[in-house]
Amino acid sequence: MAKKVVATLKTGKGKEFTKVIKMIKSPKTGAYAFREEIVHNDHIEDFLKK
Repeated sequence: MAKKVVATLKTGKGKEFTKVIKMIKSPKTGAYAFREEIVHNDHIEDFLKK
């Protein structure tokens, strides 16, 4: 899957997207988990507010 993402980001439209990593704390165990997603630059704030 990583190869597909890299190949997609190398095209001209790849600069419109950013890989965002958010740290989330589990309410049950208290452990931290990381959620990563490739988001359009206009929707980064929406992703971080979730």
